[in-house]
Amino acid sequence: MTRSIVFPRAILAAETETAARRLLGALLVRGTGPEARVGRIVEVEAYVGEDDLASHARFGRTRRNAVMFGPPGVAYVYLVYGMHHCLNVITEPAGRPAALLVRAVEPVAGVDSMRAARIDRAVRRAGRRGEAAIERTRSALAGMPAEHLAGGPGLVCDAFSIDESDSGLDLCDAASPLRLEIAVGDATLPVEMGPRIGIDYAPEPWRSRPWRFFVPGSPSVSTGPRRGPGGSAP
Repeated sequence: MTRSIVFPRAILAAETETAARRLLGALLVRGTGPEARVGRIVEVEAYVGEDDLASHARFGRTRRNAVMFGPPGVAYVYLVYGMHHCLNVITEPAGRPAALLVRAVEPVAGVDSMRAARIDRAVRRAGRRGEAAIERTRSALAGMPAEHLAGGPGLVCDAFSIDESDSGLDLCDAASPLRLEIAVGDATLPVEMGPRIGIDYAPEPWRSRPWRFFVPGSPSVSTGPRRGPGGSAP
């Protein structure tokens, strides 16, 4: 794999829409060495300020969303639907609540570990439905194309074993067990924009804001229910 360095915090301290474009193509990394799980971020959604009525910050500062008001580069992880975790990267200077929801990651290394992590979490969820459900789940994930393993916000967290214990981690720290890196010499990826997904509760104009940023043509870009939950907006 191409040599990489920790993702520059200064990029995430910029305006969130600018940070979103730069975060596409960055690497999400869990662990170190040959056991590391690595994927290229290919889809994010922006949530900006307390006036964004699709954002958790619309409620003001709470115990749940306090991380959003902190410094850029920190992870904000929360649980939705009682079962799916979502990873967000804090952007903009401290005091301004803004974040990028990581919606999709294209596997680069550690695919077997990602698949095993997906199977582990899915089997635990299926366990209440009986042994037949467990076997169907295991079989489906065993045969799933690698590019679909992290093609949705909940699936990103499953594949990288991310949960609420990771909330508050510094993703721009080279020593962090979960971090962001940027490959040296990587070309800039094309970017397209569209409305955010799964925010039907938000009134206009927030529901239609083109704040979903994605790499066109990537097979890992999420398509809503087909690959995984849209998740709840930060």
